[in-house]
Amino acid sequence: MEYKDYYKILGVERDASQEDIRRTYRKLAMKYHPDRNPGDAKAEERFKEINEAYQVLSDKDKRARYDHLGDSYSNWQQRGAPGDFNWNDWFAGSGAAPGGVHVEYGDIGDLFGGGGGFSEFFRSIFGGMGGVEGAPRQRVAPAYQQPVTISLDEAFHGTSRQLKTDSRRMEVKIPAGVRTGSKVRVSSGGPGGSDLYLLIEVANDPRFERKGNNLHTTATIDAFTAMLGGETQVETMNGKVVLTIPAGTQPEQVFRLAGRGMPHLKSPQNKGDLFVRVKVKIPKQLTSEQKKLIEQVAQKK
Repeated sequence: MEYKDYYKILGVERDASQEDIRRTYRKLAMKYHPDRNPGDAKAEERFKEINEAYQVLSDKDKRARYDHLGDSYSNWQQRGAPGDFNWNDWFAGSGAAPGGVHVEYGDIGDLFGGGGGFSEFFRSIFGGMGGVEGAPRQRVAPAYQQPVTISLDEAFHGTSRQLKTDSRRMEVKIPAGVRTGSKVRVSSGGPGGSDLYLLIEVANDPRFERKGNNLHTTATIDAFTAMLGGETQVETMNGKVVLTIPAGTQPEQVFRLAGRGMPHLKSPQNKGDLFVRVKVKIPKQLTSEQKKLIEQVAQKK
């Protein structure tokens, strides 16, 4: 059986942090997801490899067990021993799960149209192949993470996605206030089932920059409004509102609109703030009367 280098599959170093692994996985899963590559068998196979690698490297215990196998396999390669790597010896030795407990992983199945389960290599390490005879068996179902991209509007109001598992369809609600990196857990609904996690990616919005639960935007006013005061309309997540501009407003001045930001995930009735940075537009052409008045003001400085 061929050894699978999960670090190489994800393109990370062996000492990569959990954050590096998570970030790399998310990019690759988005790139090779079957929904983005319909009918592409190579992309589908790559997607399954990426997901399998992440299931191991994102879990502390599975990663430690896999790293132990990697050391044993490397030593075997360096010795130049004839024949194939003896998997049975490794499972019967110190590579066995702690306390003689055998951990078995079930098939994920054809979720989200992604197809397929885990490889034979994965099952050999964590599943029912080559395990300790007579050892107590404990079934631990894998968690499956599915990247999902939503808009900032959806993150503000909350949304849902239709998922398909086997022949069953389900609607998963994504709560208001989620941000990039948030995980939405979908319970298996029964013992031994696989929990699903939607890994949220909130798409950039050209209108706003999000910082935590606060939003930042800009508003452009003319020089006369900045000098004399007035009103301007500002875009918010709930539509446009009127912002009062006081006389003498300076370029790049920031105004705070309380409670106009993103909802807090655990208490959506509470919201962050919206910060509006003012841009002042200087007119390129003036009427003769406007120019005369400005010159008069300038002379009195």
